[in-house]
Amino acid sequence: MPIVTVQVTREGSAPGRNSVTAEEKAAIIKGVSEVLLNVLNKPLESTYVVIEEVDLDNWGWGGLPTVQYRQKRAAGTKS
Repeated sequence: MPIVTVQVTREGSAPGRNSVTAEEKAAIIKGVSEVLLNVLNKPLESTYVVIEEVDLDNWGWGGLPTVQYRQKRAAGTKS
């Protein structure tokens, strides 16, 4: 019984949205389940997919919180 956790940022996939839509989540669940069926021969009925939405202020990269990193990139500055 595979359990797959997918983390997505809680930003939305289009302007004006602040989360992933129910339709997008359904597509993620379907796609991940089908990959496990096709690659590992795991039946769809035995695959669990958990989607976790991560708030923007709870992740970062480049040693900075995401908002600061994006501002730095937009300004064209390096490390």
